[in-house]
Amino acid sequence: MISPLHIQTVREVVRTGSFADAARNLGYTASAVSQQIAALERACGLVLFERRARSVRPTSTAFLLVSKGNDVLSALDTLERELRTVASGERGALQLGSFPTASARILPRVLAELSRVRPGIDISLAEGEPDELLPELLDGDLDLQLVYRYDLFPRTWPDQIVETPVMDENLVLCVPRDHPLAGGRTAALRDLRSETWIASRPESSGAQALLRLCGTAGFVPDIAFRSNDYAVVCGLVACGLGIALVPALGCVPAPGLWTLRLSRRSPRRHVTVLRRTTNTNPLVKDAMRGLIEVARGVESEVSGATGP
Repeated sequence: MISPLHIQTVREVVRTGSFADAARNLGYTASAVSQQIAALERACGLVLFERRARSVRPTSTAFLLVSKGNDVLSALDTLERELRTVASGERGALQLGSFPTASARILPRVLAELSRVRPGIDISLAEGEPDELLPELLDGDLDLQLVYRYDLFPRTWPDQIVETPVMDENLVLCVPRDHPLAGGRTAALRDLRSETWIASRPESSGAQALLRLCGTAGFVPDIAFRSNDYAVVCGLVACGLGIALVPALGCVPAPGLWTLRLSRRSPRRHVTVLRRTTNTNPLVKDAMRGLIEVARGVESEVSGATGP
């Protein structure tokens, strides 16, 4: 097997015409150079140098090896430089996973900043609910995954996953503008038992959290419409088809919509980012820092939002 070391040794012997001079230039002993050349000749089944009393004469095979070997060494040097840029974060790829409301409110700013400071990297985004994308994270197809969990619907993750908090958001009560509660800032959950509700799909943690929350007030919500798209939910509310409790990130302003807070301490949705403990991608650190920084700003924007 020909190695880069063999190519460098043969090249130096061809250049100097001497095992001893090549050894001196390379920092080896003349015996070590002679042994390298002999081992390479045995592996190739060809003679590389004609030995003489005070010098060696390269054969055509040695010249061929040097000619082609220079291309190999140049390619390896290029590869090493490229690997260094990947290790430093100047180049490489980053695969992110996210759920829709974070994709709309957090990720655009994060991706824009990453693209600005790391213009040579490739970024891809997969979107879906936490359980949909988790297998991709575990398999290594994603570097980071933004997920959420509700106070009333806790989650745990596999042991090989590290969870880092990103932001907390209140649940916002959305009502039509002509609703009796419109114009106010807070509402008591116990006063909502006779309302028609709009919620996410039954299997979603948002819908399950709503059921548990209403259960603490002694009633089961009457759910007329369901959608996992909060823009749709807010649109239905604005048209007077019911009320909804949505995360602040998912509250989409619409004509005819009024938002309030629950009068008692509102349950919250917690946004976190997941990564594998074994992930060594050097871009993960920058992405994590950007996510947390942007999310803090978004959290401040949505923390006290009520009204039209």
